[in-house]
Amino acid sequence: MSRPTLTAVERRKLLARLFPEGIPVLWCPLITHYDRDGAIDGERLAAHLRHLSPYVKGFLVPGSTGDGWEMGEQETRQVLEVALEQIGRLNLHSLIGVLKTDGEEARLAVRQTMDWLNSRAGAIDDETGLRKSHACGFTVCPPRGKELTQQQIGAALGSVLEFGLPTALYQLPQITQNEIHPELAASLARQYPNFILLKDTSGADHVALSGQKLENVFLVRGAEGDYVRWLKAAKGPYDGFLLSTANCFARQFHRLIEDIAARRLKAAQEMSERLTACINEVFGIVTGLPHGNPFANANKAMDHFFACGPKAQAAAPPRLHAGDCLPADVIRATGEALSRHGLLPDKGYLE
Repeated sequence: MSRPTLTAVERRKLLARLFPEGIPVLWCPLITHYDRDGAIDGERLAAHLRHLSPYVKGFLVPGSTGDGWEMGEQETRQVLEVALEQIGRLNLHSLIGVLKTDGEEARLAVRQTMDWLNSRAGAIDDETGLRKSHACGFTVCPPRGKELTQQQIGAALGSVLEFGLPTALYQLPQITQNEIHPELAASLARQYPNFILLKDTSGADHVALSGQKLENVFLVRGAEGDYVRWLKAAKGPYDGFLLSTANCFARQFHRLIEDIAARRLKAAQEMSERLTACINEVFGIVTGLPHGNPFANANKAMDHFFACGPKAQAAAPPRLHAGDCLPADVIRATGEALSRHGLLPDKGYLE
């Protein structure tokens, strides 16, 4: 067996400092709640985090599910103010999403956000600023463009990694129109010990299935469905999940992960099949809506029932970033799907 490289050792030390109790297996890209006037609803965000906190210990704020591609700088910082304060109170972990379609914009936004965190925390260095802010690093995507070469993608991601900040890379070809190839992921892992996590939402899982050595980079799967076979505890290629639907099914995913770890694979598979069927149905329900993305829209529709309980259809529907609310027929069909699959809560977390 070959000895670990210096980069792998340094990454392991960094991860031990960031996550002294171990890296969470289950992560959630937090949805963003808005009030009737379209402002960030801080109280609702905090209530949602408290509801999830027994089961989810790591959050991406804001991710695609949290309107991270649509929000401007001011909105993003409002969300971070609320989320980071609550995450600190609950002793959770957070990655800060910097979702930009241009590499230089992403680099600039990471540096500006880090400077803002330092100023907010009264910190004189980045590591202290992150710790005081209850953040464990940043998440960035490749720049957008199907014509981009791996060299161009690597240069853009490397320009962020060169800051030395703990950084997660986010494989999201649905938005970026390209992928980080396995060889590039391995090259970045060898070069940058601060490359700590890779999230893959493609559904193709090219990096995880490639067999490339990623030198202790923590791999999380973001694609939905058929959950059991993907975790290393079930002889799959991933260390954990970062799932949009953890906004709604945190307890169920937590139990599924525990069942896999305990080799209760039949129970885990039964839960996986029930979740997969319901989630596929709800994603189908929101397909074709003119605003928002399917991750945000589906989870807002389901979270409406987890927040308001069986009376959710009588409550004001969730507002989207664009200003519209989810249509009544989407809410009704979502409630029927949750009920049909035995996933409708008896009581909402806001009740």
